[in-house]
Parts: sequence; C-alpha cells; structure tokens
Amino acid sequence: MSAESTPEPGIPEAGPKVPGREGGGRRRRPPGRGRKALLVTAWTAAGVLVLGGTGLGYLYFKLNGNIKSVDIDQALGGDRPTKVDNGSENILVLGSDSRSGGNRKLGGGTDDGSARSDTAMIVHVYKGHKKAAVVSIPRDTLIDRPSCTDADGGRHAAATGVMFNSAYSTGGATCAVRTVESLTGVRMDHYLEVDFSGFEKLVDELGGVTVTTTKDIDDPQSHLDLKAGRHSLDGEQALGLVRTRHGVGDGSDLGRIQLQQAFVKALIDQVGHVGVLSSPKKLFDLADTATRTVTTDSDLGSVNSLVDFANGLKSIGSGNTRMVTMPVEYDPSNPNRVIVAESKAKQVWTALKKDRPIPASATKGTATGEAKGVVASS
Repeated sequence: MSAESTPEPGIPEAGPKVPGREGGGRRRRPPGRGRKALLVTAWTAAGVLVLGGTGLGYLYFKLNGNIKSVDIDQALGGDRPTKVDNGSENILVLGSDSRSGGNRKLGGGTDDGSARSDTAMIVHVYKGHKKAAVVSIPRDTLIDRPSCTDADGGRHAAATGVMFNSAYSTGGATCAVRTVESLTGVRMDHYLEVDFSGFEKLVDELGGVTVTTTKDIDDPQSHLDLKAGRHSLDGEQALGLVRTRHGVGDGSDLGRIQLQQAFVKALIDQVGHVGVLSSPKKLFDLADTATRTVTTDSDLGSVNSLVDFANGLKSIGSGNTRMVTMPVEYDPSNPNRVIVAESKAKQVWTALKKDRPIPASATKGTATGEAKGVVASS
C-alpha cells in the first residue's frame, strides 16, 4: 500500500488518517528549517563551464578561485565500498540550507552558523554517458548513521534511528558521503553541493525556466503563487517551487520531491536552449555564479576538472534521465517518518552497481507523494 505524506519535524497538525490506525491520523507539521536546492544547479554549474573553457588567464584564475572543495578521500580513508570499474559514475548531490549570508533571507530562521542537507540525490551516469538515473533520498528517512570523520579531522560517533539529513549537520560533506555509502553500498565517485542564493541567481542568469503547472499552487511560506498554466519562473519563483510542500498535493516531503524532479527536467531542457556564446558578459556571469554556487570533492575542485566532468554530462538530456525516489515505507511507530524499504531499495543499489536500469518493481507499492504531474516542462 502506498502511503501519502511525510511531514517535516515541528508542531503536529491534523492530517489524514492512517489506514489501520484507530482514532489516529497522520500528523502534518509546518515547514521547519529544511529547504531545497537542486541537483541541476550543480549540473548546470558544470555545464556552463563547458561553454566557457577558453583558458583566458585572468578569467580562469578568477573562476578557479571561486570553487570550494572538500577532500572526501582523505577524510574517509580506505573504509569505503569498492569502486566498480564499469565506465559508470556515481555523484552525490546535496542541497545546503545554511542560514548564513544570503541564505538567511531565502531560507528563513536565524543565522546560527549551522547548515543542513535537505535535498539529496544520487546521480548515476551510465557507461557511455548517454543516460542517467537520479535517486532522491527523503530527508525524513530514519537510518543508522555510521561514525565518521569530518573535513577538519573531527570524529563523530555513530547514531541509531536518526533522520538522514542529520549526517550533514553532524559532520558536513564527508559524513554525508559516508552515510550514503553505508546506506547503499555504492561508492560515490564525486560530490557536489549547492545553496539557496546561488540557485536563485543561476536561474535568473539563465533567463528563467519555463514550466507548466496543472494545478494552482499557493504557498505563502515559500512565497509562491502560481495559477494553473504556463509560466517562465524567475529565480525567486523557482526557489519557491522547489521549496513548497503545503501549496500543492498532500503537504509531504515525498510530494515536494516529485515537484523537484519535474523541475530538474525542465531546467535541464532550459540549459540546452540558452544562447550564451553570443554574449561574453552573459557567459562570464553564468560561469562566475556557477563556480560560486558549488562545493565539490577535491577531484572536481578546479575549472579544468569541472569542464572535463561537464563534457561527460552534456549529452544527457531530460528524455534520457530516469528519476526515482529511494524506496521507503512509513515507520509503523511514527507516521511522520519513513524507513527504507530494504528489499526494494536493494534492487535499486544492485542496479546502480551493475550499471543497469532500475527495475520498475523496485518502486512499485512504496510510499509516494501526491504531486506527480503537477509540474511539467513546457
């Protein structure tokens, strides 16, 4: 049976009843600190550099200096899944919701110096780099988090039954990678992280993203009000769309993931239509924002490395990108949380390891949201 909502932590609200629970309903919660950035922001950041890889001295060093990187391999050492040498690549893409700097206004809340990862996507690029699979990991998934070492050498103890997104807030990028590898048994070859303010600016500099909504979306908390129809979203609207959960569907994080996945496809299409070669200033502005937006693993921590990486992605369009959510089911003891549907998730991870398509049976009958089809590329 498919469950229909995964609320965020916070003060409970009344929700629809859970089948089989006498007098008990699922309890929804108002949005907390979790906000979203997207896979495609990082993907676009790399893609823009392909257009600008001219090697011009000053511009090269300026862009190179923008890029922040983390030495994942150094922090994690050798205790990791074995790299499968079959021509495929796995990239962990996280959306950071730091409340510092420009993100405070966009994310809300107080600037306490902390950050969380509330969007997590594993991008699997198949051998030949002609197609990809994207697996979203719900932030509300209860997991056993392994012990890990952060980028500064600090040690963090293992924890049982904690939310997935606690890995990043506990130990940053390296703990997030270690947790994903522990959860999946799949080696992450690269890491890309994006933030709110960069996402908004990048969409604006791309000239907006065109989508069609099949229902009205009205969510004051994410500052989004869209009537059903065709829209060219600016950066603020795009950020609102990927953050919204109460404006459409069942108010769940799983529903929000469905909106994000649809927007990713629209943005991938938009990148393919942007004519920046005729405008050197626009080209530089895009590359400047793109390189400021991302944090990468050390192997991608230069313009040249990002250019090479992007060249391997530029043939992958929305039509040959499969998007799924990690198979989950509602926690029997807490309907506000989800747990991994182990047997079905194993099908997903096995497919990635063997560089094969994810079988339809892996996600059939698992928990899902109610926002599928609300957003489509135009």
